[in-house]
Amino acid sequence: QLQLVESGGGLVQPGGSLRLSCTASGVNLDHYRIEWFRQAPGKEREGVSCISSSGDSTSYADAVKGRFTISRDNAKNTVYLQMNSLKPGDTAVYGCAAGTVGGDRRPCPYEYDYWGQGTQVTVSL
Repeated sequence: QLQLVESGGGLVQPGGSLRLSCTASGVNLDHYRIEWFRQAPGKEREGVSCISSSGDSTSYADAVKGRFTISRDNAKNTVYLQMNSLKPGDTAVYGCAAGTVGGDRRPCPYEYDYWGQGTQVTVSL
């Protein structure tokens, strides 16, 4: 169900930064693991980053490790994705999804209860 709203996307030059936000509408996220994902035209959906319900555990795809940072503020019912040193290859629609079921290897959901519409990120001159 579309209970999450992403914002913060836009057009940025290579090397620039953006911060994406994922905010819940009518859903308390404090018991949910959150995953950011992205999908570019003609490519598979790619998991980008995950965060545990408490925020104490995070994980990142190799392609973004060291450049992106996931965080959350449960008091604001919001999860963030700070994206630095952006590259043209980061261009994609970015979305967030929430789920309670997951393993202990990584703080990612196995299944999603909620997701958003996505926000476009374009990295280009």
